[in-house]
Amino acid sequence: MKASGTSLTSLFGVGPVIAATVIGEARDASRFRNRDHFAACNGTAPIEVASGGRKACRLSRRGNRRINHAVHMAAVTQVRQPHSEGRACYDKKLAEGKTRKEALRALKRQVSDAVFTRLKADARRAQAQVRDPGGQ
Repeated sequence: MKASGTSLTSLFGVGPVIAATVIGEARDASRFRNRDHFAACNGTAPIEVASGGRKACRLSRRGNRRINHAVHMAAVTQVRQPHSEGRACYDKKLAEGKTRKEALRALKRQVSDAVFTRLKADARRAQAQVRDPGGQ
């Protein structure tokens, strides 16, 4: 556990600036019903678009652009490091025949889900500390 009081910085590619941006913009994690709702609110949930017989997915331009940018920076940082789990996921998507943009979109969604999980865990831990009288 980091001394900063958040497990968000334990994610690869998430430093103090990105963590502060996400925490500041997302505020309380309980606002979001689940990880899908969080992804829709930060713009990393894919939107299906269809034209004729062709179906494709793209990212939403809606949502909080600051959180989206923070998630993007974390994903790009992971892709740049050959030893990261994010790079392995990115390479796997490329091997499946996805384009580089599609692979990055998939990685951004995974990063968004991991960020949401950490935000919820931090909120639960903070709530437990508030309830605990501390040995009194």
